[in-house]
Amino acid sequence: MADRHELEIVIDKDGEVSIKVEGVNGSRCVQLTKDIEEELGIVVEREKTSEYYKDDLSRTNQIDGFSRGGE
Repeated sequence: MADRHELEIVIDKDGEVSIKVEGVNGSRCVQLTKDIEEELGIVVEREKTSEYYKDDLSRTNQIDGFSRGGE
Protein backbone atom coordinates (compact mmCIF):
# COMPACT_ATOMS: atom_id res chain seq x y z
CA MET A 1 0.00 0.00 0.00
CA ALA A 2 1.38 3.43 -0.95
CA ASP A 3 2.09 6.06 1.66
CA ARG A 4 -0.55 8.73 2.01
CA HIS A 5 0.61 12.32 1.53
CA GLU A 6 -1.64 15.23 2.27
CA LEU A 7 -1.28 18.94 1.47
CA GLU A 8 -3.49 21.49 3.17
CA ILE A 9 -3.40 24.89 1.46
CA VAL A 10 -5.09 27.81 3.21
CA ILE A 11 -5.48 31.33 1.83
CA ASP A 12 -6.59 33.82 4.48
CA LYS A 13 -8.62 37.00 3.93
CA ASP A 14 -5.42 39.05 3.47
CA GLY A 15 -4.12 36.72 0.77
CA GLU A 16 -1.50 35.04 2.98
CA VAL A 17 -1.01 31.42 1.95
CA SER A 18 0.02 28.58 4.23
CA ILE A 19 0.80 25.04 3.16
CA LYS A 20 0.79 22.15 5.61
CA VAL A 21 2.22 18.77 4.59
CA GLU A 22 1.28 15.55 6.39
CA GLY A 23 2.43 11.98 5.91
CA VAL A 24 5.90 12.86 4.63
CA ASN A 25 9.07 12.34 6.65
CA GLY A 26 12.24 14.34 6.22
CA SER A 27 12.91 17.18 3.85
CA ARG A 28 10.76 15.62 1.09
CA CYS A 29 7.97 17.93 2.25
CA VAL A 30 9.97 20.91 0.99
CA GLN A 31 10.42 19.20 -2.38
CA LEU A 32 6.68 18.49 -2.61
CA THR A 33 5.75 22.15 -2.10
CA LYS A 34 8.63 23.68 -4.09
CA ASP A 35 6.71 24.28 -7.33
CA ILE A 36 3.71 25.73 -5.50
CA GLU A 37 5.94 28.05 -3.46
CA GLU A 38 7.75 29.27 -6.58
CA GLU A 39 4.44 30.16 -8.23
CA LEU A 40 3.09 31.95 -5.15
CA GLY A 41 6.11 34.10 -4.34
CA ILE A 42 8.59 34.41 -1.50
CA VAL A 43 8.52 32.01 1.46
CA VAL A 44 8.38 34.21 4.56
CA GLU A 45 8.47 31.48 7.18
CA ARG A 46 8.91 27.70 7.32
CA GLU A 47 7.86 25.76 10.41
CA LYS A 48 9.25 22.23 10.63
CA THR A 49 7.25 19.54 12.42
CA SER A 50 8.59 16.43 14.13
CA GLU A 51 7.93 14.51 10.87
CA TYR A 52 10.59 16.64 9.17
CA TYR A 53 13.30 15.26 11.47
CA LYS A 54 12.30 11.56 11.33
CA ASP A 55 13.84 10.72 7.95
CA ASP A 56 16.96 12.84 8.59
CA LEU A 57 17.80 10.66 11.61
CA SER A 58 17.38 7.48 9.57
CA ARG A 59 19.74 8.75 6.88
CA THR A 60 22.34 9.64 9.50
CA ASN A 61 22.20 6.10 10.88
CA GLN A 62 22.56 4.61 7.40
CA ILE A 63 25.59 6.77 6.63
CA ASP A 64 27.24 6.01 9.98
CA GLY A 65 26.81 2.27 9.37
CA PHE A 66 28.14 2.39 5.80
CA SER A 67 31.22 0.24 5.19
CA ARG A 68 33.88 2.02 3.13
CA GLY A 69 35.88 -0.20 0.80
CA GLY A 70 36.59 -3.10 3.16
CA GLU A 71 37.33 -1.07 6.29
